[in-house]
Amino acid sequence: INAEYMGEKKMAAAALTQLYPPIEPYHTGTLAVSKLHTIYYEQCGNPTGHPVVYLHGGPGGGIGPDDRRFFDPKFYRVILFDQRGSGKSTPHACLEDNTTWHLVEDIEKLRAHLNIPKWTVFGGSWGSTLALAYAETHPSHVHNLVLRGIFTLRRKELLWFYQEGASFVFPDYWEPYLAAIPESERADLMSAYYRRLTGNDVEAQLACAGAWSTWECATSKLYVDPAYIERANDPKWALAFARIECHYFVNAGFFKHDGELIQNVDRIRHIPCVIVQGRYDMVCPMRSAWDLHRAWPEAELIVINDAGHSAKEVGITAKLVEACDAWRDKLLAGPSPAPVPLVERLAGLRTDEHQYPATRFHRAAEAAPASPSPAPSVAKESPRPSPAAQPPAGVGTQQFPYPHARYEPSPAAGMAPRMRRLQPPGGASHDIFG
Repeated sequence: INAEYMGEKKMAAAALTQLYPPIEPYHTGTLAVSKLHTIYYEQCGNPTGHPVVYLHGGPGGGIGPDDRRFFDPKFYRVILFDQRGSGKSTPHACLEDNTTWHLVEDIEKLRAHLNIPKWTVFGGSWGSTLALAYAETHPSHVHNLVLRGIFTLRRKELLWFYQEGASFVFPDYWEPYLAAIPESERADLMSAYYRRLTGNDVEAQLACAGAWSTWECATSKLYVDPAYIERANDPKWALAFARIECHYFVNAGFFKHDGELIQNVDRIRHIPCVIVQGRYDMVCPMRSAWDLHRAWPEAELIVINDAGHSAKEVGITAKLVEACDAWRDKLLAGPSPAPVPLVERLAGLRTDEHQYPATRFHRAAEAAPASPSPAPSVAKESPRPSPAAQPPAGVGTQQFPYPHARYEPSPAAGMAPRMRRLQPPGGASHDIFG
């Protein structure tokens, strides 16, 4: 256990090294979004930079200092806020007027308050749910999306994690979660938790909040991280996290119908998007990311083969930072040159109607006087690249972010077109779709 813990501590430390250095906000504030709710927000990085809004998980999780560090502070104007009832927003852990659609409009109010015409939207887990809901409602205000650990809040996703499914992989951590509910009520664990989390018995509230939060924290990484589980021992954080999550989940996310986010994805298929997904994500299994990608093939799906759910796992952290850096580089490079119309490309050309009727073109200008032919040279054969450097048959030629990456045969290559697995020297492989 100690060896595993030390290994996890090293991995957590390694994940933090993938991030930009710690940074403090240059501005903090509050915004009254209703008569009842006031949200806390902060801005970091470049005040005149490209705006990006960070949407935290949960719902109810709140923001933290490391959430500022996915973005190049010299380029990005980073906006983070605590959603209703979370973190420093008030009233704390409040469920009244707290739905997905209230949060979507809060994002819009914050955007207008900060005079931002359009921004990048970044979110993981519940943050990906909210990002999709916001983008599908206000697509004209979204430059691009960076998503992680896709959660579309379908009933089957909820049952997998809170009723039966992940329990088969983490039976040791499932037992305390199960023990908080009497056996007679275990046929519907979410409803049983909700009754206690919203009841008048404060002791029962706190006990259930701790059990609910510990279950999620314990299963969020590929390797259980005791330091991460410690978050659940903070009663204030755990109460907001458990109450607000459970409130949303027993109400099916306040969507009109199951699977609404995937069904409405046509509204945003024109928006650039990168999806980073841990292969062994127990909280938000890869099936949701795959279903979203199948409905939205233009989005790039990057599967991290040695990661779970958390954004603070090495492979996931690196790819999220890389996605934000890639968008920065694209914007700095400016728009691509407009394509030259065919008529202009053919201007000054004529057909050699005698030898190649209407099929071959020659310059209209007179050829320059012929110069003496150079002496013939002996052709030298270029060295053939090794087979390991060549992409497998049928694989696309998109550039992999690592400059010296090599193609590696993947047993999954036949699953879908345009899938490839690449591995940097000495690094872990990733599956790239799209």
